[in-house]
Amino acid sequence: MRRVVTIAGAAAQGSAGIQADLKTFQERDVYGMSVITATVANNSRTQEGIFIRDIEEIEAQYYAISEMVGMDAVKTGMLFSKDIILKVSELLKRVPTVPKIIDPVMIGKMGSQLLADDAIEVLKKYLIPQATIITPNRLEAEKLLARNIFSEIDDLERATKELYGLSAQSVLLKAGEVDGKAIDFFYDGETLEKFEMPLIDTIHTSGAGCTFAACLTAELAKGVEMIQAIHRSKQFVHAAIQHSLSFGKGVGSVRHGALRKKSDFKSQ
Repeated sequence: MRRVVTIAGAAAQGSAGIQADLKTFQERDVYGMSVITATVANNSRTQEGIFIRDIEEIEAQYYAISEMVGMDAVKTGMLFSKDIILKVSELLKRVPTVPKIIDPVMIGKMGSQLLADDAIEVLKKYLIPQATIITPNRLEAEKLLARNIFSEIDDLERATKELYGLSAQSVLLKAGEVDGKAIDFFYDGETLEKFEMPLIDTIHTSGAGCTFAACLTAELAKGVEMIQAIHRSKQFVHAAIQHSLSFGKGVGSVRHGALRKKSDFKSQ
């Protein structure tokens, strides 16, 4: 069984972050482990809904994994601070041949700031150059490039190539809605490819980005070729959004088991 690690924040509501990653790893039949960088717990009783773990704890979690189990792929998500990014960058240099999927998480679905403003340049300088692939959404891409990105194919393709200029081995820009479809763009310095899926009319998409990156991590850990891994991840997330969950307040969660249970939904 392939071994995969997520280094990210924990989402108390279960829809995103570490929780989404581990659910996805289980669905994709890989052995999932986690290094928790923070806990996100927005609620009416606390002034501050983000609780950052200290560097010693983050490092201890990583070494427990590397010494006791090992890893075949690593995904990063919410890292929050420049100090955490620097430490994670240092740790990942110790596994140079392992695929690294860097999801530059910056803003949560409920509007929480998940990456400090002064950490963006550190992310670009120290972590992105180690990436096998980065998977920003359009808002994150705008922050990485310090410019607006328009909902036009030409500009989205241009932005994808500009993101490649940050020195990752490849880029997947999650462009979101374009011409009534859910579109992503991939570039690896040679191949520029567009991925399309039907757009699903729902607000209940919490965890979609984390889930996509986690599925991609699992597939790459299993040795699946990049383009095929992206196709599988798109299908996985499409089903998860199509059958997403709402518990009556706020943005609901994608359903991580939806692809496996798709035949059950059809019979209902």
